[in-house]
Order: sequence, then structure tokens, then C-alpha cells
Amino acid sequence: MSKPYNNTKATLALAKASFRSIMRSPSAVIFTLAFPLIFILVFGFLGNGGIKVKLAIAPGSDVQNPIIKALEQNTVVKLITDKEPAEIKAELEKGHIDALIEVKKNEGGQPAYLANVQYTSASIDKGSILKSVLNNLLYNLNSKDIKPSIAELHESTVQGRVYRTIDFILPGQLGFSLLSTGVFGTAFVFFGLRQNLVIKRFFATPVKRSSIVFGECLARIGFALLGAIFIILIGHFFFKFTLINGAATFLNMLLLSVIGLIVFMGFGFVVSGIAKSESTIPPISNIITLPQFLLSGTFFSIDAFPGWLQPISRALPLTYLNDAMRSVAFEGAGLWDVKHQILILIIWGIGIYAVAVKVFKWE
Repeated sequence: MSKPYNNTKATLALAKASFRSIMRSPSAVIFTLAFPLIFILVFGFLGNGGIKVKLAIAPGSDVQNPIIKALEQNTVVKLITDKEPAEIKAELEKGHIDALIEVKKNEGGQPAYLANVQYTSASIDKGSILKSVLNNLLYNLNSKDIKPSIAELHESTVQGRVYRTIDFILPGQLGFSLLSTGVFGTAFVFFGLRQNLVIKRFFATPVKRSSIVFGECLARIGFALLGAIFIILIGHFFFKFTLINGAATFLNMLLLSVIGLIVFMGFGFVVSGIAKSESTIPPISNIITLPQFLLSGTFFSIDAFPGWLQPISRALPLTYLNDAMRSVAFEGAGLWDVKHQILILIIWGIGIYAVAVKVFKWE
């Protein structure tokens, strides 16, 4: 009596063969490892160029005073006015805000205003820049006034973690790597299998269709995880990328990578289903990947975009993967703490796989 066909072994065999094929593919290695690594090296060596100093205004401050008015005209300082005290304190400790200023009228007479400034030790360079700006500003204000002085400055420092450029760039590059692997890799592989009638030949064997799909998925997840491990370790050991909780943070980032890749592979299935020829795969894939690469906070914060563009950026799945990665890595968030971002990714996954089922072709 013959044994029943073992589809689990077939799935693993297909995954192994596909993994070997991926490792031999120059394009897969370039998009998954080379491009992200190049960007990480460039931004890691450049450091913190083009700095804007984020200065929060304490709630209850007199915002009509000449100090705040002068700061509004300064191109180096970005004023933040929409945060609560507890949120400001947390952002100072994390280094997301560089300083806090509170300006009050001096009820006792001269000077007319008292300005209290708290700096974060996480942004020493930015603190020095802001001190220079404030001292120059107060000198100009006081020298123009006929009274002894118009304002007085009091300074202190809040301890916080150093937020480096690499802490922002690396999660974005990891997300870009996963997006490229999921879309381009899946689209080319399944289109090629269909065009070369490989999948059709599988119909003559006991191999299930699901085994073919799962085998390819396992291969891509394995390859992407190797890429993620490589990128994270390079960033951590060479450029001091923050893994706030060590191994736990590292594992959470890998789990997020798996979730993101599964979602992005759905886009690849859609592309392979609607592409009429191999030459149409790159332009269709670029329509999906390029907007996310540019608009999902890969290189700079979404807050820097115009107001009308931000809702579009916040609708893209890569945005939520990048946000979750940064929260886990630098702020020490657990997977439950980024459940909102994960939920949005799952919703995107359900929607895109529903489309993939409709357009996918086996031959």
C-alpha cells in the first residue's frame, strides 16, 4: 500500500529550492541588502546634518511676548505649541524635543519677562545651538529697549537618550528592503513560473497549489529575515543604532518584519496577476513601491510634508511599519503597544490578498 503524498515535505522542498534561487539572484541581493546598506552607511557617516532645533512652548506661557515673536522668525528654531506637559516631558527624555521654554510676565517689575528653558541632554549639539540663538536674541531685545532689560533667561537640563540620525533612517531602510523584496521578488517569480508553465506542470503531480505558494512565501521570509538581521546588526554595532531592550527589541523588529513582508507579498501577487509581460512588471511595481518609498517617512518625518499630503502618507502601509519599527527600537514599545500600526497592516493585508485572489492566474 503506497503512502499518502506528504505535502509538508513538498512545501519545504519548494522553499529550499526557491531560497537557493533567491540567493543566486543579483537583483534580490541588491534590493534587499545592497541599497539599504548603502543608505545606512551614507547617513551613518553623515551624522546630523541640516539640524532643526525643536523647541516646545510650555502651556500657559505668554505667547505674545517679544521672545516668542522673535523665535517665530528664526529659521533654525521650530516651535512646538500643541503638546501637553506630560507629553512634552516624555518627548524631552526621548530626545524628540530638544528644549522647553516657558515665558512669563515678571510681576515683580524688571525685567519685563522671565524665560525658563529646559534642555535635554540627549541633544547636546542642538542645545548649544539653541543657547547661542537665545543669548543672541535676548541681547538684541535688551539692547534695543531703553529699560535696563526686557527679559531674563534661566536654563536647566533634562536627562534623555541620544536620538541619532541612524535611529530614524535604519527602520525606514529596513521597511524599504521588505517592500522591495515582497513586491518585486514575488511578482517576477510567480510570473516566471506561470509563463514557463512550471505551475501547470505541477498540476500533474500530487503537489497542492497551497504548497507552491507557502513554499515561495517561506523562502522569501527566510531571505528577508537574513537581510533584516544583517541590517540591524550593522546599524547597532557600527553606528550605535538604538535597541533599547536589547534582544527583546531585536526579536520584536524581526516579528514586525515578517508581518510587513507578508503584507507586501500580497502586492507582488497582484502585480504578477495583472502583468501581461515581464517588461510590464517593473513599471507596475514602481507605481506601488515608489510612492511608499518617498512618502512613508523613509528618509524624513512625515510632519515635514505639506498638510494636504500628510493624509496620503498616513494611508500607506509602509508608514505604519516604519512607525512601529521606530517605536519598538528607540522607545522600547512592545508589540501590544504598536497594535494600532499592526492592525492597519493586517487590514491592508486582508484587502490586498482579496484583490490578489481575484487577479491571480495559474497559467
